[in-house]
Amino acid sequence: MQQLNAPWRSEYYTKKSDGCVFCAISEDTEQKYDSERGVLYRGVECFAVMNLYPYTPGHFMIIPYKHVDNIETLKPNTWLEMSELVKFGVGVLKSELKAEGVNIGMNLGAAAGAGIAEHVHYHLVPRWSRDTNFITTIGKTRVNGVPFEGLYLKLKAAFDALRA
Repeated sequence: MQQLNAPWRSEYYTKKSDGCVFCAISEDTEQKYDSERGVLYRGVECFAVMNLYPYTPGHFMIIPYKHVDNIETLKPNTWLEMSELVKFGVGVLKSELKAEGVNIGMNLGAAAGAGIAEHVHYHLVPRWSRDTNFITTIGKTRVNGVPFEGLYLKLKAAFDALRA
């Protein structure tokens, strides 16, 4: 059996925080840690944040402020804002990172593969030609030559346009 080491994901598996990491962002009303946490945008009902343990460079999420583990009980205006941010986010990934495609997904529940099952969220994963494996371990290859900070600043600038 071949084994693939993915040391960049080890912090995700070993770092435990008290409470919900998404709620910690939601509750930071002064937004003191937004740049440290990779927050791209704060809307009325939800926010966009970089995935600190991405599948590909530029992978980010859209998350409602409300701590809920299902989409069935989301308020219609929350669902609408999430959908609008997903639509906008796809455009940002295509224009700013020159993504040739984007995977959009939600893993609803632990049985569906959700790493943080208690708080629903969308994933937006930019993709490029010949990058055909959604999960990097299947492809047995991982190349991330782009610094997180540069990607964050580029995507944040594009999201700042929503406020203009």
